[in-house]
Amino acid sequence: MYITELFELDAHLPILDDLEAAVQSAGGHFELLSHKPLKFLVYSAPEHVEKLADLMKQHGCIRLHSTELIVKPSPKDGVVPDDFHSTSNYPTFVFYEGRWQAVERLRMDGCVKIENGKPVCTLMRNVKQGDLVVCGESGVRISVLSMPSNDEKEFAFMTSEVSSERQVPVMIRTIAREMKDIRDAGGRIVFVAGPGIVHTGGMSAFCGLIEKGYVSAVLSGNALATHDIENAFFGTSLGVNTATAIGVPGGHRHHLVAINRIRYHGSIAQAVQAGELTKGIMYTLVKHNVPYVLAGSIRDDGPLPDTQMDLIQAQNDYQELVRGANMVIMISTMLHAIGTGNMIPATCKTICVDINPAVVSKLVDRGSTQATGVVTDAGLFVEGLNRCLDVLERNT
Repeated sequence: MYITELFELDAHLPILDDLEAAVQSAGGHFELLSHKPLKFLVYSAPEHVEKLADLMKQHGCIRLHSTELIVKPSPKDGVVPDDFHSTSNYPTFVFYEGRWQAVERLRMDGCVKIENGKPVCTLMRNVKQGDLVVCGESGVRISVLSMPSNDEKEFAFMTSEVSSERQVPVMIRTIAREMKDIRDAGGRIVFVAGPGIVHTGGMSAFCGLIEKGYVSAVLSGNALATHDIENAFFGTSLGVNTATAIGVPGGHRHHLVAINRIRYHGSIAQAVQAGELTKGIMYTLVKHNVPYVLAGSIRDDGPLPDTQMDLIQAQNDYQELVRGANMVIMISTMLHAIGTGNMIPATCKTICVDINPAVVSKLVDRGSTQATGVVTDAGLFVEGLNRCLDVLERNT
């Protein structure tokens, strides 16, 4: 990642080549913006920013971006100064105590406070009266993930990150290889999953992902767990037989019976321990000690005792499990996907799977520009992913 600094110089001084050579020799990148006046950007790694800035000053350049960080105390609990710096999901640095420091726990739509001498991203609701909050843009830099290329891209079909016409098997194989690399390196892969996995018959394949160690955590809602447990008890999802896709008489009450049985035991884990729940996604998560969060909503039946109906607490629980993830795979759940997208940095590999391409587009439009879309059926995606990982496991 790179920080950009804007400089200006008297355009009559014929030292443009010298400036560019100096920047490149120091490991940076030079981008000319205008000749009159001479303005240019310098891209460099955070640890080299001040060295390059000093070098430009020695050549007579004027630095146009300030390094003076402005911090103000919070006026009261849960309230920040009006001019607080609002974070994006791109790596952010502040100039504090004489050096550029990365903002920790970065997420979208947060603010930055100084905590134990370090810049930390938090939500305004978590700020306490008197906390020092970063304000304005001075002394703040939003980094870019790569240097610009001078090479113009040739025209090509189907290069969009959201396309229903790209070869899904090729994309699944690519994702599977990345998942194996992450798992083998001790990284974390978090799934944000909707009930579409159950409705489309992807339960066994998803259990396979859990059993092979490719699921570090699951973020979902009441529906996924309810219909997974309904399928475990009755072989149905929303009253439809998951093997034949035919509605079952009286099946409309199956999900309520499933919820009722789990409520009797007090939790999903206790139902597993009692031998009531013996298969399915939730059973496999419990058996393999994989953490999960079920975030509740106003439409939930029951709900299951594990469903967190306190929205603030559900957000906190989601954020805790997704922190530090190397990859997040979102399958068939628009609201949970967008909510999670707000919690992760742009450096996190993000895959969004849905049969409707508009879901992926909406996620990107909400700021998760790093997301790669896979337009396909949820069950087919999970089955394909599980098969590819089986092949990779056998070949290593």
